[in-house]
Amino acid sequence: MLDLAILGLLQESAMHGYELRKQLAAKLGAIRAAISYGSLYPTLRRLQASGLITEEAPAKTEAPPLTSRRGRVVYKITAEGKERFQELLAQAGPETYEDPGFGVHFAFFARTDQDTRLRILEGRRRKIEERREGLREALTRAAERLDAYTLELQRHGLDACEREVRWLEELIATERSGGQPGQPNKTPLQDPPERP
Repeated sequence: MLDLAILGLLQESAMHGYELRKQLAAKLGAIRAAISYGSLYPTLRRLQASGLITEEAPAKTEAPPLTSRRGRVVYKITAEGKERFQELLAQAGPETYEDPGFGVHFAFFARTDQDTRLRILEGRRRKIEERREGLREALTRAAERLDAYTLELQRHGLDACEREVRWLEELIATERSGGQPGQPNKTPLQDPPERP
């Protein structure tokens, strides 16, 4: 997941680790919590060792004489890194339906082909429908044993799943119609009823 996110951002421009983390947070929103410096820098080193990214020489700046401060390392994607990014974008397996994997892939949907987007969206919908059904069953079985607040929390989770399924259905319909999210289009979900 982090490989895809880093390679995708470095496709846009070279940047140093701190800027990469800021851009990851901006692009991925809630998923950013999973991206700490403790996971970012080891991933950058691994990508560099694999030849997918490289360091640009830092600009020469005059450091005060008694500091050992190193200039910021700027990372840049290589041709192999661009190929690997395309391979990662084309993946549409179960890891792309899970919460972190889905969010990262979705953030780069503009660069993903339509068939792959559809497979990921449909897989995610199935995953959330399964989660929704599990929550419904759990609510039915445990409703009498739960206090009012825990029951409300369970209902909130169920509502979130139902909203996500509707959102995914709209995205799938938009993809099938050849439109883009956020743009008006005529899909089966949006056609007005016919008048006699």
